[in-house]
Amino acid sequence: MTPEKLQSIAFKWFESFNNKELEKLLSLYDDDAEHFSPKLKLRHPETNGLVKGKQALREWWQDAFNRLPSLNYKVTSLTANGDRIFMEYTRTVEGEEEMFIAEVLNIREDKIVASRVYHG
Repeated sequence: MTPEKLQSIAFKWFESFNNKELEKLLSLYDDDAEHFSPKLKLRHPETNGLVKGKQALREWWQDAFNRLPSLNYKVTSLTANGDRIFMEYTRTVEGEEEMFIAEVLNIREDKIVASRVYHG
């Protein structure tokens, strides 16, 4: 996959997320996609930070959108390589300190099959 195609998927991801367009966001994912996040592990320890499938993603993000209406991501760097795109961005939420985040998306046949979030 070309770097331009990977970047296009990443920009659609940011746009969908920031606009809270859940179904548009989910349309970027494979039906069996996996998502890992330290925030997920913190809020739902039973998951050990990992959810699988669109329904689990839908529940996770809908909860985030409901709890954090001011949640916004601003991309600072995108690096595409092979079937992966490495995204660096800032997370802002009203009343919280800005957070720097890195996330890797694995892409297969134009769909995100795995995403992994890293932050301190």
